Amino acid sequence: QVQLVESGGGLVQAGGSLRLSCAATGRTSSINRLAWFRQAPGKEREFVAGIRWSEDTSAYADSVKGRFSISKDNAKNVLTLQMNSLKPEDTAVYYCAGSKSRLGWAAQGLYEYWGQGTQVTVSS
Repeated sequence: QVQLVESGGGLVQAGGSLRLSCAATGRTSSINRLAWFRQAPGKEREFVAGIRWSEDTSAYADSVKGRFSISKDNAKNVLTLQMNSLKPEDTAVYYCAGSKSRLGWAAQGLYEYWGQGTQVTVSS
């Protein structure tokens, strides 16, 4: 089993920045990919960004390209999402997710492990 715990959410004004972290514990050697998803009120949960655990390959949703950056610290088993130039439409609960699969990024069904989520609110 793998446990994922997010931190770093909060309230920020539009144009500001936030940094989210996800600490992974347990059988982290079984993870192939880690990703961030988000769910805004009344909307479906959507893929934000992902990264392969043993490589530097990453992927981003079009809505966050150029503004968000995903990174990892394999030694500390920590995933990070740096969010810059935040917009009110980025307001959501952000979830860290882990997958043993190498296939696809955005399909939620491929992710076996999920954190509890952290709230990000961007005011206009």
